[in-house]
Amino acid sequence: MLLFAFLVFQGAMAQNKTVTGTVTDVSGSPLPGVNVVEKGTSNGTSTDFDGNYTINVADNATLVFSSLGYATTEMSVAGTTTANISLADDAESLDEVVVTALGIERDRRSLGYAVTQLGGESVAEVKTTNALNALQGKVAGVNITPPATGAAGSSRVVIRGASSLSGGGNQPLYVVDGVTIDNTQLGAASEWGGSDFGDGVSSINPDDVESVSVLKGGAAAALYGSRASAGVIIITTKNGKEQEGFGIDYSSQVTFDDIQSGVRDFQREYGQGSQGIAPTSTAEALDNAFSSWGPRLGSTANSVQYDGVSRPYSDAGDNLDRFYRT
Repeated sequence: MLLFAFLVFQGAMAQNKTVTGTVTDVSGSPLPGVNVVEKGTSNGTSTDFDGNYTINVADNATLVFSSLGYATTEMSVAGTTTANISLADDAESLDEVVVTALGIERDRRSLGYAVTQLGGESVAEVKTTNALNALQGKVAGVNITPPATGAAGSSRVVIRGASSLSGGGNQPLYVVDGVTIDNTQLGAASEWGGSDFGDGVSSINPDDVESVSVLKGGAAAALYGSRASAGVIIITTKNGKEQEGFGIDYSSQVTFDDIQSGVRDFQREYGQGSQGIAPTSTAEALDNAFSSWGPRLGSTANSVQYDGVSRPYSDAGDNLDRFYRT
């Protein structure tokens, strides 16, 4: 019984005073609905319409004041029963502002259409040659296909599915710092050869991107007209900013491409020629440039090739691997 009475007495001592006060903003206006919680406990209350509150706490308690749009503030009430406090605005917790058409900044909650904005850190976090490849999997409804033609190839971006039978009609409009850019693909690789030298947006350095806004619907892209029928990607680059002292930002990336030659299975038993006969003149070599119907390799000492030079009639090995080096 004595131990039980002692515990009850200690519990009573833990909350032995009533603290009252008023919460205001920096201009002195009362703030209703502010959460007032005794730090380290679940004991709390909230301010009324006039910003007043009353709470029972321990003598050496610390009160935590928090409200949406204001910086969370702590205040010790040890030795006092009155705690008036002023909360400062917290700009980081305010409603998110996104960049929409024509570079206009709007509150996200006030928009009637879908807009997704990513910060520059999301683009530069994982280094890619093309800044758009870093958006893969980060924006709902946006499908990005990285190039299969090497590090400098063109990326295919489709927003909310294909809307045109022509491949080029499904590409979004790109706007960089308020100026539309030409994203025409510079060359293309096909079964008959060719080279893909990238597209317009591939020339943007991912480290220079401040934010990327994706306008998905027709209402979002209406101000850009028919060119934006497949959506708009707005890229805002970084500006200079004031800082104290001397600062250095360093960024580096290295990309290795290695050709996959293991899928080829060329025969290496018979050489150039026709009807089992190797070329004996330049004209025969040119006529049978893509024919491998000659005799077995090694059965003939030499053969004339397309340039008129006679060379050993033997397997030269894999020239493709010799040409493509890492």
